[in-house]
Parts: sequence; structure tokens; C-alpha cells
Amino acid sequence: FIICFMACCGLCQYETNKLVRIQSVRLGSLKWSLNAVILLVICLMMLWNRKYQQFDLVVSSVTTKVKGVAQIQLPGEGQLVWDSVDYSGPAQKNSFFVMTNVIVTKGQTQGKCPEVPWNGRLCVSDKDCQKGASTPQSNGVQTGSCVKFDLLKKTCEVSAWCPVEATKAPPRPALLAAAENFTVLIKNNIRFPAFNFTRRNILPWMNDSYLKSCQRKTDSLCPIFRLGDIVREAGESFTEMAVEVTPPTKTCDERPSTNHG
Repeated sequence: FIICFMACCGLCQYETNKLVRIQSVRLGSLKWSLNAVILLVICLMMLWNRKYQQFDLVVSSVTTKVKGVAQIQLPGEGQLVWDSVDYSGPAQKNSFFVMTNVIVTKGQTQGKCPEVPWNGRLCVSDKDCQKGASTPQSNGVQTGSCVKFDLLKKTCEVSAWCPVEATKAPPRPALLAAAENFTVLIKNNIRFPAFNFTRRNILPWMNDSYLKSCQRKTDSLCPIFRLGDIVREAGESFTEMAVEVTPPTKTCDERPSTNHG
């Protein structure tokens, strides 16, 4: 009982520091002088130096590398294996290129052949064709001759990769639908020169073993993204996007030229 009573008395006690007020002109003046100096220094830094407002433009660089292998059945060519050299084009600023669909024009060589009609522009005689003329939509340069395109139509002859690529609907589903499982490594480096501050999205502890096995879907720090996941996060369907095509790209050898999507 005595122990409990003493513990209760200890808990019910309240202590406060003792305050001593000294009447001294010298100590009072020293105190307020120090406060004034500190306040003055703070004001000078905020109004004149303004270190807290310094800024610097960021210097950054982004590089990408696409990886993946797919086997496709190319019309007229049979089964072919495509790797990053085949489906990935030259590096673009702030972007990367992946082929997803192919329209084949077999046996193309440089020569002269009838232009494919577009927008109803046909010819009747050589007078309708201007030698040396071309447009961004044409497949080549006109020779000045009006030749047969088929039994019913005549078009201006062009110097181009022949036979020219006829416009037609791309294959459905896309021939390179397997590109959905391709991956892209994105390296991002930023630097603020004025502050000597540098950051990378590939951290120092990320070795080759980690980068070969990690997936962004399960690891938020991984810099490797699956193309299908990127498209899905953008709210689109990879199956539908893969069918779309861009204007034809000509090659400098005698391989079948292709349209890329």
C-alpha cells in the first residue's frame, strides 16, 4: 500500500523550470543586438543573394534498345525469322521504331514501269505525262510516256522500284503480332551542371544479371518495358495498332520492299 501511494504521489507531481530575470542594460542590449544581427543576415540572403531561388536548365539524354525475335509466315517467301536488325529502324529523337506488319511487293528492281493510279489520275496519251515530274505521293519520276497499267487503264510511266507498290489493305492479323512481347530498354540520364547534380534511372547496383531478368511489370525500378504493356497502359489495343501502316520505305537492294507499321 505504501509503495502504491508513493508511486501515485510521483505521478501527480508537476515540475517547472525556474525563471530568473536580471535587470542589466548591458546583457539586455547584447541579447537584442545578437537577435538583430541574425535577422539582418537572413534578410540580406533573401533579398540580395537569393540562393534559394537559383535554378539551372536540365541536360538530359535518353537512349533505347529494342530486343526480341519472331518467326513469321511471309506471303511468297515462306517462314522467316526476324530480329531487331530487321524490324527496328534507325534511332529517332525521343522515340524508337518497331515494325509490326508487312506488305510484300516481290521482285522489285530499279527500272521503268506504270505508276499505280491514285486519286483517279490516269492518262490517255504522252501529252498527259510530264517528263521529270514527281510528287510526294508518287513512287518515282515520270518518263513522259503513257503506258498501260492494266487492260482498262493507262498511267504515266515512272522510273522507280518496279513493279511499284500497289495500295492495298495490310494483313490482318499483323504478321509481326509477336512484337507485343518484345522489350525495350530505356536509359535516362539527367544532369544539372550548375549544381553538379546527376541522376540515372539505371542505379549503380543494377548489374547485367539483374537487367537480363527483371521486368517492369513486377519491378517498379526495372528500366526494361514490354511493348504490349506500354500500349495497354496508354489505353490502346496492340493487336489493332500493329495492323496500321506508314507510307512505303524503299530499299537500295533487290529484296522485297515493305510497308512498315
